[in-house]
Amino acid sequence: MVHGTQFEVTFMDEASDFLRTLADAPREKIYYNLNKVLGGVRDSELFKKLDGSDDIWEFRTLYNGLQYRLLAFWDEQEKRLVVATHGFVKKTWKVPSKEIAHAEALRKKYYDSK
Repeated sequence: MVHGTQFEVTFMDEASDFLRTLADAPREKIYYNLNKVLGGVRDSELFKKLDGSDDIWEFRTLYNGLQYRLLAFWDEQEKRLVVATHGFVKKTWKVPSKEIAHAEALRKKYYDSK
């Protein structure tokens, strides 16, 4: 879990696994950007709601020409908690619909386990 002044971020297993697969430099840049958002920086280049989704958000990081994404949602009961579902390296302009659907399925799994 990463704590900030505005909210906290927790990572589901797939998000943690994704971060562990990355080399140190891009992983550190992702955490750097997360900490900026958690510190109160409001920048849609770093964190924004995805169009065409059922309240799925993305943490965005550009490093060495690659676009890293962590998809997430706000916990409806814990208003200050964002749950990162999974991550991927984005290769197209839009976030693939299968990634959004996967995040929505992981959100359902999260609530089913509560």
